[in-house]
Amino acid sequence: MEQNQSIDQFKGKTRLPRFAIPKIYQLHLTPDLSASTFSGTVQISLAINESTNFLVLNALKLVVQNICFTNYQGKQYTPRDVVVDNDDEILVLVFDETLTVGGVLRIEFSGILNDHLTGFYKCTGLLNSSITNCQELDSHECIVFNSTYVDGGVKKNMAVTQFEPVDARRCFPCWDEPSLKATFKVTLTVPSELTALSNMPVANEKLDGVSKTVYFEESPLMSTYLVAVVVGLFDYDEVTTVDGVKVRVYCAVGKSDQGKLAMDIAVKSLDIFTKYFSVPYPLSKLDLVAVPEFSGGAMENYGLIVYRENELLYHDLYSTAAKKQIITIVTAHEVAHQWFGNLVTMEWWTHLWLNEGFATWVSYMATDILFPEWNIWSEFLLDAADGLQMDALEKSHPIEVEIHHARSVIEIFDAVSYKKGSAVIRMLQGYLGDVTFQKSLSTYIERYQAQNAQTEDLWNILSEVSGVPVNLMMNTWTKKAGYPVIHVVLIDSVLEFKQSQFLLSGQHVDGQWNVPITMSVGSYERQKKFLLETSQGRVNISELIQSIGDDIQSNEKKHREDNQQNLWVKVNVNQSGFYRVNYEDKLAIRLRKAIQHNCLLPPDKFGILDDGNALCQACEQSLSSLLMLLDAYRNEFDYVIVSKMIHVCYDVLKIAMDAIPDSVNELKQYFINLLVFSAEQLGWDSISGEDHSRSLLRAEVFQALATFDHDKTQQEALRRFQILLDDRNTSLLPANIKKVAYVAVMRNTTTENRTGLESLLSFYRSSDVLQEREKILRCIASSADPNVVIEVLNILLSDEISDQDMIYVLAGISMEGSETAWRWLKDNWERILAKYGAGLLLTNFISQIVPLVNSDEKADEIEAFFASRINHSIVMNLKLSIERIRIKARWIRSVRQEHSLPDLIKQLSQRKR
Repeated sequence: MEQNQSIDQFKGKTRLPRFAIPKIYQLHLTPDLSASTFSGTVQISLAINESTNFLVLNALKLVVQNICFTNYQGKQYTPRDVVVDNDDEILVLVFDETLTVGGVLRIEFSGILNDHLTGFYKCTGLLNSSITNCQELDSHECIVFNSTYVDGGVKKNMAVTQFEPVDARRCFPCWDEPSLKATFKVTLTVPSELTALSNMPVANEKLDGVSKTVYFEESPLMSTYLVAVVVGLFDYDEVTTVDGVKVRVYCAVGKSDQGKLAMDIAVKSLDIFTKYFSVPYPLSKLDLVAVPEFSGGAMENYGLIVYRENELLYHDLYSTAAKKQIITIVTAHEVAHQWFGNLVTMEWWTHLWLNEGFATWVSYMATDILFPEWNIWSEFLLDAADGLQMDALEKSHPIEVEIHHARSVIEIFDAVSYKKGSAVIRMLQGYLGDVTFQKSLSTYIERYQAQNAQTEDLWNILSEVSGVPVNLMMNTWTKKAGYPVIHVVLIDSVLEFKQSQFLLSGQHVDGQWNVPITMSVGSYERQKKFLLETSQGRVNISELIQSIGDDIQSNEKKHREDNQQNLWVKVNVNQSGFYRVNYEDKLAIRLRKAIQHNCLLPPDKFGILDDGNALCQACEQSLSSLLMLLDAYRNEFDYVIVSKMIHVCYDVLKIAMDAIPDSVNELKQYFINLLVFSAEQLGWDSISGEDHSRSLLRAEVFQALATFDHDKTQQEALRRFQILLDDRNTSLLPANIKKVAYVAVMRNTTTENRTGLESLLSFYRSSDVLQEREKILRCIASSADPNVVIEVLNILLSDEISDQDMIYVLAGISMEGSETAWRWLKDNWERILAKYGAGLLLTNFISQIVPLVNSDEKADEIEAFFASRINHSIVMNLKLSIERIRIKARWIRSVRQEHSLPDLIKQLSQRKR
């Protein structure tokens, strides 16, 4: 009884006790790919900090045996009791004698190569995937089935690790916390025909018949979540940087050419970050490996970045301009982590946002250097807008969340951590200036390299270098949820500012942030900025107004008065701050005129529309006012602005289908009218040498027109699709607009006419190009017929679509299929849980399907359904999703009260450009 009480002291704790600290891991893994199991041994050199009869480390779903501790004096200790607690994910070793000096803990263990894409898992692939003949390899005849390969007539799996946040413990017993850094010497015994990869270069390799043992060099100090192993059949390409770093990209056999873009980006990013951080890349090699099944987009393991294939591979013929951009940003992001996250690591998961926010921000910086013509910082606004949307929920969380159970980290892998985090960093950079900011980051990396750090450590260095009390400024942004809306009123020549927390629920909550306010008055040459540190502030702009009057050549009083009547004030210049602005009516009208007369820069046009949409969703402004604001953007041709217009149209249409169903067709016509200008300017066919943004814009505009059931667009798309049926390589349907055709096909697919769905599924099954398969999956649920949507969703319960790819299908569910999708999720929940497991994959079903419904009644139904089905991986997503439903329900009720709205929509739908 006394013994059990002693063991109980370790249960339910946030962190492991510090009796012993790991220094060196010697890890030997032997995966059995045919049996989907693995075995291994780990020898952990420990420093004993405090005399103890216990060693407590992490382990989960492992079978452990033959455990002994040998101290540095050669004395061996065998534990009297071995307790594996899967609930607390710990392994407790109880010794009769007290351990007083350091030594080596040796554990033999075994486990299952799971199929949930976490820990040490198997890639099983799809047997209906394309088959590619490969070269003779070690006298074996091989056929590649995506992530499964057939060798000598026997189907074999590949094996991959994904340890972030806390799943190294699924692979080997360890002290699985980011602050407990150690060095790692990894050894793998694998089939001789396969490639074995880990964080470090190969030191030695020994063949033993059908297997081989691969010994890797010892790593520098690193956290357990960054350890990585990949075992599979690959081709690779390589290049050596000017600093002597060997960069390799590993791809499925026959696809190495498709990895060259990512390899080029990685090489150039290494150079950019080496110079920016003033610290060289710390390893001698960097591998990028594409695996067919991966839960995220990519993972920044030290020296071995693992990607899902369609986030790494670029096909000159089949990849879109958007895919090229995604690959660039993702690769730069993961390479940046080699410094910000791997070399300097967060002390605890509370500071995860710092890793992700900085990697996201700096990836845009690198992309801007590599492709200045993309104007990527404008597109950064789209990410920031996602962060603003997420953080306007009552159930949001601070960027810097106090994590009490490491596994709950899964719940904060969202737009707040990534997108708000990076936007707040950019806001700080703008406030401090580029030179100060870069110097501070270099100092931070230099001071804490190979160590762990907290958010405050960076703030302290920024304060040292800049002389600004950064802690005081940033605590309001990182330690509390939400952000402010700044209410702006002009009285005579005085602008009055008032801040409060912005919530989409419409709740009025006092809140106070240190807000860097920037403003332009009538011109970008007339600006003011100040730090709003209180709930209210006043700024006299009479000098700026007077200077406008001085600019007028005529001294006639009437001209001066007319000019002041149309005086526009734009707050949050270039949309650099993480806050919203709510202008009084007269200022809002003047800004609308400024948009029509093209007086504003694209980021500011974007910000006004984004804020207007959010204020409308929160019922702070009417839908009528939002539609009138949209009308001011009829002649826009900037990619980021038109993309925001399209997303606003989607948001409004989803609400209108419930609030004003009789006006939906006229509303669609209005949205079509708004996009016709861009469509006419773009045309269906690309122009040789056209810029990147034009390609992006064409894809979004025509897909929106097809979604809004624009007859002319759909007919042309269907015509080109028919040509594609006869000629897979037709130039009439290039990569950038294929999704337009696929959406048009599905919008014309019904229960009675399933030809389109059958054609797309046939394309999917026969295609050997990942990029093509992804496009199809993103479109096949876009039918307006709910029965067709059900048929598509049922495919997710089969083995036809890989588990990781279900996110593409879910993201493409049509507005008309939303209620049906929820019923499908409810009816099939147990099958979904069994197939996808309780992890990141499962959360996608919640975050993509649950918020599609719009009523309070449905929110109640969902809460009741999940009351007895809650697990740790879906709690946060479920709360956020239900809140979104209630926000939409409130918006619908508000729209129904706008009795003149149908007449306005009718007028707008008949208005031509």
